[in-house]
Amino acid sequence: MLLIECKNINRYFGEGANRVHVLKNINLAIRKGDFVAIIGQSGSGKSTLMSILGLLDTPSDGTYAIAGVETSHMSADDLAAMRRKRFGFIFQRYNLLGSLSARDNVALPAVYAGIPHDERCRRADKLLGRLGLAGKEHNKPNELSGGQQQRVSIARALMNGGEIIFADEPTGALDSGSGENVMAIIRSLHQDGHTVIMVTHDPNIAAQANRVIEIKDGEIIADRSKTQDIAPSNVQSIQEKHGWAFYKDQLQEACSMSVQAIVAHKMRSLLTMLGIIIGIAAVVSVVALGKGTQQKILADISAMGTNTISIYPGKGFGDRTRHRIRTLTVADSRAIAGLSYVESTTPLSSGSGTLTFRNTDLSAGVYGVGAQYFQVRGLKLDRGRLFDEQEVRDNAQVVVIDRNTLRKLFPEGTDPLGKTVLFRKRPLTVIGIVKDGNSPFGPSDNLQLWTPYTTLMNQISGAKYISNITVKVKDNVNSQVAEKGINELLLSRHGTQDFFMNNSDSIKQTVESTTGTMRLLIASIALISLIVGGIGVMNIMLVSVTERTREIGVRMAIGARQRNILQQFLIEAVLLCLIGGVVGVLLSFALGVVFNSLVSDFSMLFSMASIIGAVLCSTAIGVLFGYMPAKNASKLNPIDALARD
Repeated sequence: MLLIECKNINRYFGEGANRVHVLKNINLAIRKGDFVAIIGQSGSGKSTLMSILGLLDTPSDGTYAIAGVETSHMSADDLAAMRRKRFGFIFQRYNLLGSLSARDNVALPAVYAGIPHDERCRRADKLLGRLGLAGKEHNKPNELSGGQQQRVSIARALMNGGEIIFADEPTGALDSGSGENVMAIIRSLHQDGHTVIMVTHDPNIAAQANRVIEIKDGEIIADRSKTQDIAPSNVQSIQEKHGWAFYKDQLQEACSMSVQAIVAHKMRSLLTMLGIIIGIAAVVSVVALGKGTQQKILADISAMGTNTISIYPGKGFGDRTRHRIRTLTVADSRAIAGLSYVESTTPLSSGSGTLTFRNTDLSAGVYGVGAQYFQVRGLKLDRGRLFDEQEVRDNAQVVVIDRNTLRKLFPEGTDPLGKTVLFRKRPLTVIGIVKDGNSPFGPSDNLQLWTPYTTLMNQISGAKYISNITVKVKDNVNSQVAEKGINELLLSRHGTQDFFMNNSDSIKQTVESTTGTMRLLIASIALISLIVGGIGVMNIMLVSVTERTREIGVRMAIGARQRNILQQFLIEAVLLCLIGGVVGVLLSFALGVVFNSLVSDFSMLFSMASIIGAVLCSTAIGVLFGYMPAKNASKLNPIDALARD
């Protein structure tokens, strides 16, 4: 049965004046089950001819058919499928992958054929045992002798059936004893029905073949056969498998081989990941630092009273007549308190005058407020107590003072609690002291006292109207909506817009917006390091492709599709960036622990969104910057890749 047929095959290398005619009108037919040796001097074109026969190279012109199937119009993946299903290669320099064990090297062609893991491992072990390598399944190539490595190469050639065995100087790198053993194996393969095509420059090796083709200067000058009677061949290739399980297995194997490649080059992998690690750590840390800063600022604002609305008489702070407008009343405060979205209200009436204790007279301001005022404004009690609603209703003559009043009015060592002070000659009993408040304008030297607004209005100032109303809105209510509702209520009560409001939530929103913008800006700057890291990944992957060109050629020779090569190198890039991203996140956590232990004012707050975003970003960088090197690897010509040192 005619298996291989070549008609008028020519092969040229170079262009123009440098064009070299390597093969000249080669016509050749090989029957199934034959043992053919191609012999010739170095440079005669014998290796080029075998590369074309093995579909590792393509002829410049002419036709080449395998079992009646023309190959000249096949795509790269179709050629790979033909090599995978019908061919087995035995190389002079073995071409085993150093990061794989003997078993994995042998099983590699079956990976691309979609054979399940357990099945291909059993077949690989059987082939290794048949070739005298039982017990060497887990050895790496550098742990085997030259003869053993060549036998592993032979087992790999037989993995998918090896209907046609191509042997390129199979004994060229071996001593005489190992060479004899390899030739004995090749003869036994021929006896088993394999079609063997061997290239050699040694006439003694060629003499062991049934048919010897001599080539010189690119032309066949002799074609001698010992016999035309060739035994029928029953060699069958294994059946490839497809479907969901096939693609899943291909992905798993690509991931496994990518991990092996990363582990095999630890230092290079670490240096590749360094840019990603620094970039991710910078981004996550900056976001955490910004979030912690924002929370600290918002906490300070909360201490001044958040989610509050202050209502004043007049048209605005710029209204010069507003101090003469007297329209707000306690009844207004009580009406607003009745709204469903209002948590509490406190009217405020103020007055200034002379504050006296014993022989000390000071100018001070007294604020008449409700019992909820301290909570609304975020004022914290230092000592004593605050007055309650009952004392407000009873016009109780009690007062709460600030620490400025404590320092300036009372002699050092004097406990002010229970002492009576005079304000405008009205006695007030000190019941509490509040801590210094957080003011956006810094600490104040003014003396501040708080008494029930009923006490101030009814017993001291005699005022009928109040200075302002402080409204605390419930936490689950939008303060802008609440402001609109309060405005409508007061309009209905007053009949005119003789008041204005100041919403503290606007301050909070401004701070959030500002800190968010700054965080985004700093994170964007940190993102530059990620991009630099991504470029580093691309450069290292390009170097990796160059360094592993021969490996790529070996994979293509044994049947790897272009997408298999693309997938493996792309997965390597993604894994490098993903591992770098995870390490970067862990590094940022470590920095956060150190920072939080050293800084007490505020802490770095890590958000799950930024962490997930960072890891996704590192993965995207792996895909983006790893695609071009992976694509370049998948486009390599098998014969050019194999020829690369």
